[in-house]
Amino acid sequence: MVHSSWDESYLSTLDFVFHPNLNYIRRMQNGKKTYTFFEKACAWGVHLFTASGIIFAMLAILAIARHDFVWAMYWLIIAFIIDAVDGMLARKFRVLEVLPYMQGKNIDFVIDFSTYAIIPAYFLYEGFWMVNGEKSYLLPEPEWIRFFCIAILLLVSAVYYGKEPMVSEDMYFIGFPVMWNAVAYYLFFIVRLDPWINFILIMIFSILHFVPLKYAYPSQNKNYQFLNWTAAIIFLGSNAGILYYYPNEPMWMRIVSGLYLPFVCWQTMIASKK
Repeated sequence: MVHSSWDESYLSTLDFVFHPNLNYIRRMQNGKKTYTFFEKACAWGVHLFTASGIIFAMLAILAIARHDFVWAMYWLIIAFIIDAVDGMLARKFRVLEVLPYMQGKNIDFVIDFSTYAIIPAYFLYEGFWMVNGEKSYLLPEPEWIRFFCIAILLLVSAVYYGKEPMVSEDMYFIGFPVMWNAVAYYLFFIVRLDPWINFILIMIFSILHFVPLKYAYPSQNKNYQFLNWTAAIIFLGSNAGILYYYPNEPMWMRIVSGLYLPFVCWQTMIASKK
């Protein structure tokens, strides 16, 4: 019985849907592997999903510009979630195999540096609370000190991105990772410290980029993976709750969110001993 090309593509799609654990249907044309329309559509969908992070990055910039710091952090959290799951989707749909001429990691680098360094730096620069009718900035005044602080932050983050290896063979970050979104979140919504203490902390974290301690990489690391993912989900859930109720968030939410810090410290100590 002779099948049309449409029949072959249709049957391949059905096989993919109803037998996800089987190897993808492949045809041979001129000695090269080819992939069905459905496989290619899924691979492109993963790339577009990754690239969508830049849209939420732009929304975060616009929110900061209008001093809506809650929504700015919402958008950064969404971008973080996209970054956390797109790698798993890429492996699931064998994106690199189906579309070898597309490098998803290059898309990742652009968006990651935007959402983990540039936009959080802008958040730290612009962030303030209203105290007795006046602005109280996250970082010390005058303005040039705030700019100096984020300039150091951005310089060391850019250099860190050029460092090899950035991630160890057992999938830990080597040195404090470029996750200034988390730093901005804690300084603005959780601890609310004096501006000069915030300045000192940012300088310390900047130095820690190049101190060879290991930090957990929840979406990649195989050690304590269930514990890492559980802690990360609880952390993100408590953060979303804090943002929803801010500035009248329950104290227990701040405590739950704050407990993630000693958890990360514990992970760092365990990993760095290996």
